[in-house]
Amino acid sequence: MGAIREKDVKREAIGDKRERYLGHTDKLMMVVIDFNDGPTSKPDPPHSHPHEQMSYVVEGQIIVFIGSEQTQLGPGDMFSVPPDVPHTVQLLTSPVRLVDVFTPLREEFLR
Repeated sequence: MGAIREKDVKREAIGDKRERYLGHTDKLMMVVIDFNDGPTSKPDPPHSHPHEQMSYVVEGQIIVFIGSEQTQLGPGDMFSVPPDVPHTVQLLTSPVRLVDVFTPLREEFLR
């Protein structure tokens, strides 16, 4: 896929005041998610997937819930999610920007 310029990429709305854009190779995917609807009074509904995930907090403050654990994170912090483990976030600020990396690819994001 080569270089990807933020200004040239198509963004996808994934909710009210939430959008993402991504890049990928054959085996690895990076997704930038912008949340502009915080702070929220409760976490998003948890979800899980068979992919390994690493996430980097670029901007804002969140609480990440992974299984039964919860941790407050801010810019420069990272978290990992093993396959099939329920997880979610709660936004403590607006905006929040996360960079998620997945392997294998989240094929449903490419549709």
